[in-house]
Amino acid sequence: MRIAQLTAPKTFRFTQTKEPTLKNQAAPSVVVRVNRACICGSDTPYYLGTAPNLTFPADLGLSIHECVGTVEESTSERFKPGDKVLALPPHHRGLAEKFIATEDRTVPLPDGFSSEILMAQPLGTVVWACRKLPNILNLDAVVLGQGPMGLLINAALSNLGAKNVVGIDLIPERLALSKRMMATSAVNSSKENPGEQVKQITDGRMADLVVEAVGHQTDTMLECVRLLKRGGTLLAFGVPDDDIYPMPFREMYSKNITLIHSVGPEVQPDFSLAMDFIHQGRIDVSPILTHDFPFTEEGVQTAFDLFAERRDGAVKVVIHYEDGAFS
Repeated sequence: MRIAQLTAPKTFRFTQTKEPTLKNQAAPSVVVRVNRACICGSDTPYYLGTAPNLTFPADLGLSIHECVGTVEESTSERFKPGDKVLALPPHHRGLAEKFIATEDRTVPLPDGFSSEILMAQPLGTVVWACRKLPNILNLDAVVLGQGPMGLLINAALSNLGAKNVVGIDLIPERLALSKRMMATSAVNSSKENPGEQVKQITDGRMADLVVEAVGHQTDTMLECVRLLKRGGTLLAFGVPDDDIYPMPFREMYSKNITLIHSVGPEVQPDFSLAMDFIHQGRIDVSPILTHDFPFTEEGVQTAFDLFAERRDGAVKVVIHYEDGAFS
């Protein structure tokens, strides 16, 4: 079967490898033939060559983990060949025509789903994060970072009843989607002072909740603390690259700030609820699906280039492995 491999930073090549088999799988598992996948921000450090302990050529299939497809083989009582599923490939190795997923990391798709159901994977991580939050009904929220995850967080916080959802970013094309993804205000931090804008929007209250949805550097965490009111909550959602962050502890202490971290989902309940949100029309994810490329060497290379460089208004970049979304 075809599989992609990073041979150097920003360089993919396609090769052939043996098809996966469940012969020696101890846990109940399935072989999934991939139909659609999406690039996530956590995939980019592999592509850029900055991921910890990464060597080249990298492991086959790195790096994709947001996948939907069809079960071809199963040792699970829950799944049979032909079932349509959302499944997590092991160790982000989803840049392959097929992969093995364990039963506990595989979720059935609802009847009559649309191709947008692929977004249940990233939305599921947002569901997991929101389950950790206090009641935010009628409160003021700020989402720092309006990439794919920040935009999904906008919609989730709006559904949870936040009074204000303020999206902040540097990229105009992403800010243009903020209100379509249910933000009440959008702030361009390259042209406006975020602190002054949040103070004005909240009538001087500042934010009850600030979500850091950028990651991969430390400056935005410092900005989040400045935007919070006394007794506010900081949700660290963006992926950290540094082991130690220079946090303004005295300010956090004096303002009685609560710090919450969130990474990953609880697969079965969180992905299932995210599917309900999308399938039932409670969250419209279509605005963030901006590009679609084929699972070819050129297609994968172009998709990752576009996503990593944030060109052409790229937000969520899809890779299709088969012609036509299944239904």
